[in-house]
Amino acid sequence: MTMGVSAATTANENDRELTIVNPQNLYDPTPNGYSTAVIMPRNARIAYISGQGGQDGMGALSPDFAVQVKQAYANLRTALDGIGAKPDQVAKLTVFVVDHDMSKLEVLTKNVKEMFGEALPAQTLVPVPKLAIDPMLFEVEAVVVLD
Repeated sequence: MTMGVSAATTANENDRELTIVNPQNLYDPTPNGYSTAVIMPRNARIAYISGQGGQDGMGALSPDFAVQVKQAYANLRTALDGIGAKPDQVAKLTVFVVDHDMSKLEVLTKNVKEMFGEALPAQTLVPVPKLAIDPMLFEVEAVVVLD
């Protein structure tokens, strides 16, 4: 993963890594667990991972938001393993949060930083009134560069 701070960074066509760009003249999003932009390598194969909720291996959902978020990221890690990818190959996350409020950001940021470290993907948080299954409070989907 290449880290960038330039507003004019472009990906080298021979580079097989993601390039993270956080322009200096924009708000620094890294304390909140994401990057402003991620450039994918030219001719990369892309995988899309469907939304992963907080269900455990038996399909059970905890009523606790923090437990669901932790499990959803564990499920995302399992999905990445299943396609032979690592967290630093994730270019973009979209997260869906039921009844979002600012108190949930700390939980989200902690989990994203634990999984991705310094290689923070681009990310969008979408507050929603509900998800596919009523007890679901959180879901995360990913765009992944395979090679």
